[in-house]
Amino acid sequence: MTTPRKPLHFNAFVMNTNSHINHGQWRRPDAQQTEFNDVNTWIELAKLLEEAKFDAMFFADVSGHYGDADADYEVYVRHGLQIPSNDPTVLLGALAVVTENIGLALTSNVMQNHPFNFARQVSTLDHISNGRIAWNIVTGTQDNGARNYGLPKLTDHAERYRWAEEYVDVTYKLWEGSWDEGALLKDKERGLYSDPSKVHKIYHEGERYRVEGPHLPSPSPQRTPLLFQAGSSGSGLAFAARNAEAVFIISPTPEAAGAQIAETRRLAAEAGRNPDDIKFFPGLSFIIGDTEEEAQAKALKYDEYVSVEGFLAHSAMVDSEGRVYDPETPIKDIHTNTTKGFLEWAAIAIPDREPTLSDLVRQRANINRVVGTPEQIADELERWQDAGVDGINVINWVIPGSFAEFADKVLPVLRERGLAQKDYAPGTLREKLFGAPRLNDRHPAAAYRGAFTEGPTTWDEADERRRAEASERVGAESAVPW
Repeated sequence: MTTPRKPLHFNAFVMNTNSHINHGQWRRPDAQQTEFNDVNTWIELAKLLEEAKFDAMFFADVSGHYGDADADYEVYVRHGLQIPSNDPTVLLGALAVVTENIGLALTSNVMQNHPFNFARQVSTLDHISNGRIAWNIVTGTQDNGARNYGLPKLTDHAERYRWAEEYVDVTYKLWEGSWDEGALLKDKERGLYSDPSKVHKIYHEGERYRVEGPHLPSPSPQRTPLLFQAGSSGSGLAFAARNAEAVFIISPTPEAAGAQIAETRRLAAEAGRNPDDIKFFPGLSFIIGDTEEEAQAKALKYDEYVSVEGFLAHSAMVDSEGRVYDPETPIKDIHTNTTKGFLEWAAIAIPDREPTLSDLVRQRANINRVVGTPEQIADELERWQDAGVDGINVINWVIPGSFAEFADKVLPVLRERGLAQKDYAPGTLREKLFGAPRLNDRHPAAAYRGAFTEGPTTWDEADERRRAEASERVGAESAVPW
């Protein structure tokens, strides 16, 4: 007897810009991503996706242009390649009030917003949406983006993840610890809006941030938003294992995805979490035909619009000084401070010779493109599920057509096989994906629940407690027998 399959989760992977992933496709007559400034483009898409029972709209974002920060950036402007682009955080406020169930995920890197302000924005969105917000935690990949926030260049790759650890620590303290359960009263008879004994300052002091608190919003339905992460380097995997609830992966094959998933789950167990505390979402794009011949013919039409120049610009790898590598540079000779995960899987995907940067560009132009009938696509998605993935980030070619076609043709076949949900589960986004409204007790953020109830009430007291804790640690280490 065949074991019934679990439904996969489906996110629409989009960006508030003209040319996001599949560069050149904006020139197609049916492409409406050119109208991304018009909020109705996104409202109509959100309604289409919710009607189709997509789990979430996942918005990517950047804070600067790619490549050499000192070089001519006209190629990005000419193609509309993530410039111009608009802030997804602002857009989610509009989408939250015209939808009821679909999750809304934003990308925000640790450079672009102070954690106190960011935590407040996210709590506000989570209130507006009744608990449907997710945060894709990123560390930035552009030197130009770093300069936009006053840095001379992008911080070292490993150091960016150390930065991210403190950043999320501040937000966890604000979201989970600043307000105790039951603090919000709205008691008109007694004149008590909130219980002062249950609202606390956090007195955080670290290498980069000094934050007093308290968190200004009251606890939102999820408190902490659902946490996505997209790093695939060693540092990124370790960060995901400690912090992520969902990981967005770009992998050349189901087998390669399975290896990354297994390693991240292993690291999660080492960090004291359950390996199943994390769900994994590869990015896939689809070209759909009623017959295989029709699908292949459509693929050729899409290929006519592919911008090789756009893919090359998007894939630009820079060295430690911010200079772009020559496209024929062997992968083994590239030492970059930006996106390292793509280099690693490019090397895996071409085992019979030394791959070059140009190979990476060609791979990205056709990355994880699935071409076929709805039944063939369902077969392929079963392969990905068998490799360990929990859902798919659906990458569009055109908006809204790619999503409308997937909804009309592929999702009915997936539902017949038990591979797609027929309706939304009740509750918050986290309840829909994990069955619980809040982070579980194994997540590091949970340690801050109630942590400030008997906490310090001044900076002097906070500093004294930190000194005492440091002294205790030193004493414990010195007491370890030889």
